[in-house]
Amino acid sequence: MRISLGTRITLGVIAAVVLVIMYVPLLVVLLNSFSTSASLSWPPPGFTLEWWGRAFVSEGAMAAVGTSALVAVISAALSLVLGTLLSFALQRFSFFGRSTVNLLVILPIALPGIITGIALNNLFRTIMGVPLSIWTVIIAHTTFCIVTVFNNAIARMRQMGTNLEEASADLGAGIWTTFRLVTFPQLRSALLAGGLLAFALSFDEIVVTTFTAGSGVKTLPMFIIDNVSRPNQAPIVSVIAVVLVLVSVLPIAMAQKLSGSEQQRR
Repeated sequence: MRISLGTRITLGVIAAVVLVIMYVPLLVVLLNSFSTSASLSWPPPGFTLEWWGRAFVSEGAMAAVGTSALVAVISAALSLVLGTLLSFALQRFSFFGRSTVNLLVILPIALPGIITGIALNNLFRTIMGVPLSIWTVIIAHTTFCIVTVFNNAIARMRQMGTNLEEASADLGAGIWTTFRLVTFPQLRSALLAGGLLAFALSFDEIVVTTFTAGSGVKTLPMFIIDNVSRPNQAPIVSVIAVVLVLVSVLPIAMAQKLSGSEQQRR
């Protein structure tokens, strides 16, 4: 399909405007993290590394980073196991209601976070009578992180087919041997990419976390919300926000690189 010069220029301008709207605010946050002003006046009157030093010795900030990392790692691990099992069940077997189960697996990522948060809060506190804690946050995050692993795994399994697995079975290999030597090597990059995306999705989640976290649980996004309006805390919050962006972007970039490398190899 040939696109006229005018159309290309129009699309380029629209893309540039969208990118500016998306990324200029992030640049402002980055510059504010080095500002000498405690009130984040613009433009910054000067630049300093003071706030970075204070952020990395802040007990509250470091505790929030540790909590977010712990929740994200466990949620991603659970999502890898459950998402892989679900993809095998829905891709390799036919049963009544398979399409409905497929929809229910994907639905949590499409629902507004506030709906998911309210529903899980009612489940834990009203129906099950479970006190909110870090474990309820992990369970809540796992419900939507599963989707990233599931989508990656089932897409790869559709590309793989079953020929190599059937050949392995014909040669006398058992189910676990076939999975370890044939299936898993083909799924490995897709699962790693899905796990990295799940980690990034969990690490910066705020809405569902707010509804499912106990009083003693404070993740990094919750720390930012609590401190953004406090006097003399705004520059430190900007530092934490920059760190949060970096921690979220790196897994996504690695997942994209893995997916692109695998497609080129194929």
